[in-house]
Amino acid sequence: MRSTAPENSGSDRIVRVAVAVIKDAEGRVLLSRRAQGVHQGGLWELPGGKLEPGETTAQALRREIREELGLEVIRHRPLIRVAHRYVLREVLLDVHLVTEYAGIAEGLEGQPLAWVRPGDLHLYPLPEADRPILKALDLPVRYLITADEVVADRTRLLRAMSRALEAGERLFQIRAKSLPMSVLVRAARDAIGLCREPGGRVLVNADPALALELGADGVHLDSRRLMGLGDRPLGEQFLVAASCHGEAELRQAERIGADFAVLSPVLATASHPDLSPLGWERFAVLVEMVRIPVYALGGMHLGLLERAWGAGAQGVAGIGGLWPAQPVS
Repeated sequence: MRSTAPENSGSDRIVRVAVAVIKDAEGRVLLSRRAQGVHQGGLWELPGGKLEPGETTAQALRREIREELGLEVIRHRPLIRVAHRYVLREVLLDVHLVTEYAGIAEGLEGQPLAWVRPGDLHLYPLPEADRPILKALDLPVRYLITADEVVADRTRLLRAMSRALEAGERLFQIRAKSLPMSVLVRAARDAIGLCREPGGRVLVNADPALALELGADGVHLDSRRLMGLGDRPLGEQFLVAASCHGEAELRQAERIGADFAVLSPVLATASHPDLSPLGWERFAVLVEMVRIPVYALGGMHLGLLERAWGAGAQGVAGIGGLWPAQPVS
């Protein structure tokens, strides 16, 4: 059971907690319920616990899951880091997705367990600190963004989208910075139509009202639109994403309730030649400041996915490096 100590404990130090997202063969997520009479008693939570002195996150994760559930964690990877401040204590949740484990889960500390479909997690009362984790679980590890030259050529766009969907990609941004609005509208409609049956989601980099009118799954806010907003522009049934280049924009994205952000450029990239690369170290520092999933953008390719996870990213985003290559004829 995750212990964060009572809010009036008088301690102001950061409590580091290893948290596990464990799924079964049907894709259901394992939750456990906190005992009544303890801090946040009665709420459901993702399993895990505090790091002991000298422990790494990986060591704590394996120990806690063994002690709480009787499972042996074999493989896992970072999902998201969430900092949350209670009255007198700050908790840093280092959340990992367990990709392989052995055993059958049991509540070894007497705690009730529940295997819950991802779409039903909102029905279970969770600690406030766990809520960003649900957003991270709902998002894929890759976010594909269109290049203007692809959007301008309808045949090329349809082929690229079809290849990506066949390869399992499910999250797209239709972007056309240098093209007429009519071209963006046509491309967005084509992409939305293609994605409907396979379950892909399309965000449009445009005014939120236009994204709504087109029937998109949400809007991607460029930094100018983001900084001009006072609150979230679309309802919770839509995705709201934001382009960020530094701390101020990330904090604004979090403040308006964006579902995720894209932070760039991490590495040198032709799409942002006027901006100095952040580098992975600075990227990691910025990501840890906010409680929303953040994709790394700028010089990304699939080989950098694990590096991005290690820096706290949800995954990688790309205009060129992530799209499946066209087969050689």
